[in-house]
Amino acid sequence: MKLKDLLETNIREFGEYPLLHYKEKTYTNVETKRHADQLANGLRKLGIEKGDRVMVCMPNCPEVLFAYQGITRAGAIIVPVMFLLHPKELHYIALNSGAKAVITSSYVIHNVEKALEGLPVRPHVIVADQPTGEEATNLYDVMEPQDSGWVDNVKEEDTAVILYTSGTTGNPKGVMLTHRNLYSNADNSAKHNEAERGTTIGVLPLAHVYGLTVTNVLFLTGSSIVVFSKFDVEEVLRTIEKYQVRSFSAVPAMIYAMVSYPNADRYDTSSLESIGSGSAPLPIALLHAFEKKFGAQVHEGYGLSEAAPIVTAHRKGIEIKPGSVGVPIPGVEVKIVDETGKEVPIGDVGELIVRGDNITPGYFQNEEESKRVLKDGWLYTGDMARVDDEGYLYIVDRKKDLIIRGGFNIYPRDVEELLNAHEEVEEAAVVGVPDERMGEEVVAFVVKKPQAAVTEEELIRYCQEHLAKNKTPRKIVFVETLPRNGVGKILKTHLRKTAADLYIK
Repeated sequence: MKLKDLLETNIREFGEYPLLHYKEKTYTNVETKRHADQLANGLRKLGIEKGDRVMVCMPNCPEVLFAYQGITRAGAIIVPVMFLLHPKELHYIALNSGAKAVITSSYVIHNVEKALEGLPVRPHVIVADQPTGEEATNLYDVMEPQDSGWVDNVKEEDTAVILYTSGTTGNPKGVMLTHRNLYSNADNSAKHNEAERGTTIGVLPLAHVYGLTVTNVLFLTGSSIVVFSKFDVEEVLRTIEKYQVRSFSAVPAMIYAMVSYPNADRYDTSSLESIGSGSAPLPIALLHAFEKKFGAQVHEGYGLSEAAPIVTAHRKGIEIKPGSVGVPIPGVEVKIVDETGKEVPIGDVGELIVRGDNITPGYFQNEEESKRVLKDGWLYTGDMARVDDEGYLYIVDRKKDLIIRGGFNIYPRDVEELLNAHEEVEEAAVVGVPDERMGEEVVAFVVKKPQAAVTEEELIRYCQEHLAKNKTPRKIVFVETLPRNGVGKILKTHLRKTAADLYIK
């Protein structure tokens, strides 16, 4: 199965129905296919051929889905890009991918134009919502009703998407995902979750693999989606009430916003049965707060771009274990190994490795990094984890986030969970900084709840009461917000730099 087959199969199985709601507009699955087919014809007319890369860089809107389906129908490769990126980051991705076209919107066109400066060959610039000009062409003007007679010779093992990682350590890497990778992951995710037909909410960025997979599952289940260009708590609650939404996927920052929203009880959210959480660790205290407030389960899962992305998840009908990210979805194997690659005993911490049809064949034009993470068919994730005797997976921390103080391993998440449980703490992030005497020291960044008066000394004392002495933060830094990327993941690279500047021995 290829990505374009998802929509065609959807129409055959479910007939025409409202697929996509956005603001005041609704598009059926048949209308979506027509737009995608016409865009594919137009892209071919511009000279886009099989294997060419096309960047898509704009906020969530119907045209993102038209673009994804249009690009794959043209035999080209989708390069989804977060619209929030700096022009320098966009420039690198355009250069590294060799994009022949960029599909964007007026919201981000200025940054795109700056990003394209200095490229050896300027890509075609296609804009979803502004008139055709000298430098850019309107998306709907590109659409070509007449089929150019292109023959579909795309195979399942061909690359469908190149997804650039966030680049928190150096330049981003282009994760190649094949049609088989993406289809198998969506299909197995739908089976694992026993996904039912209904209406869901599209608040995740469609430029992120998590959001991309949610839409692929949508086609398989015959469901509808209400797309948001940006996350708005009140609109989400209103949408749950209007469409009787039973479940949708989010990230912890969104879940926190829902829990903190003071007027949530004005909306009837009784239809909500569960919410999926991924992309970043979910504090246990937040999980319990959400379940208490909305009477719905939180199904935390784990994934990464290189796995297309879902590896494990909770689901209806199995025990929810707070702190766990569930069990492997069908078709995915996991192992916990030591530094030599040998599997460790159940309950021990080691590096998580993953195998299945969902695993990337490698990084685009980066053979050295591909060989580093792909060994004997297994993806080495760089995440430290453990499994229990029932097969539930627990992510302990990123391997690179591990703090080694005086020769002892400290996993930041242990400290973060404790701080997040404090009644006056809104959220916390813990990093290590170099220290001459101990090797590394522990520094915590804390966002206090409104009107909270807790002090650094009080929090350190609190940690000393509940943690081993060597795990207790040496310094606590109060901040108004924690730095995050486009999907709500805390940018610990930024925090480590700040901590190094502030740290006092």
